[in-house]
Amino acid sequence: MSDTAYRVDTTAAHPDMPTAEVGDYMALMKPRVMSLVVFTGLAGLLAAPGELHWLLSAVAVLAIAVGAGAAGAINMWYDRDIDAVMERTSQRPLPLGRVEPDEALTFGVVLACGSVLLMGLAVNFVAAGLLAASILFYVFVYTIWLKRRTPQNIVIGGAAGAFPPVIGWAAVTGTVGIESLVLFLIIFMWTPPHFWALALYRCGDYAAANVPMLPVVSGKRETKRQILIYSVLLAPVAMAPTLLGFAGWIYGSAAVLLGAIFIAGAVAVCRDDTDRSAKRVFGFSIFYLFALFALLVVDRAPGVAG
Repeated sequence: MSDTAYRVDTTAAHPDMPTAEVGDYMALMKPRVMSLVVFTGLAGLLAAPGELHWLLSAVAVLAIAVGAGAAGAINMWYDRDIDAVMERTSQRPLPLGRVEPDEALTFGVVLACGSVLLMGLAVNFVAAGLLAASILFYVFVYTIWLKRRTPQNIVIGGAAGAFPPVIGWAAVTGTVGIESLVLFLIIFMWTPPHFWALALYRCGDYAAANVPMLPVVSGKRETKRQILIYSVLLAPVAMAPTLLGFAGWIYGSAAVLLGAIFIAGAVAVCRDDTDRSAKRVFGFSIFYLFALFALLVVDRAPGVAG
């Protein structure tokens, strides 16, 4: 699918652009997405074996947050044309003309370089390299290459959002262990049912913007089937920390319960001809990931018997 058929310059509609405010630049960083990235990165850091000085831990989390914000800003710069078409994204700073495209791109690039440099100089270069890889993957692989070309955009592109716990783990250990790769895999498997639930009730938005999300290309029935498949596959993956011995049964029991609820929600989506179940699954999926990683940290805390 060619980008040129529908990429337009939305700035022509805003010849008298207002002065951008701090809030506009914060919005460019996608703070809601950033909060999940920061939390899973922090969880990876806290779950890792070994110790990192609290100040360096704070710097590592800050670098992860800034790196995520940088990727979000560059994504908004590139997607400003389709953001203007979609109801969900039409109030972002670029479609509204509150920030000029060149300013958004510069803002994102400066933040990206600064976050990687900060991580490398203050923490270690393994974590910095992983942070750089996550930003580059989100921008070039997901945003520029996959998003407008294939319904597998979320499946492959989901790897970008799965990096944070690996980065947090590497900040402490200086390595990428099997444990951190398991945490990566949990988020990687969680991403498709999470975003496809959103796409089900925002299908019209994606169709209007010519973004080939799964429900646009393959229909809602197939999308619901894929949500159920990935939810079922996610359940044993989420149990892996306990099965591999780096989390106890506090985490493991919760993973079983949360996984069962997720699967039940996916079954409800398959049976529901309205958008209600999809909206519930989307909301629950966010809670699911927060709860899973929070319990991982609790279970690995000193003095807690798993």
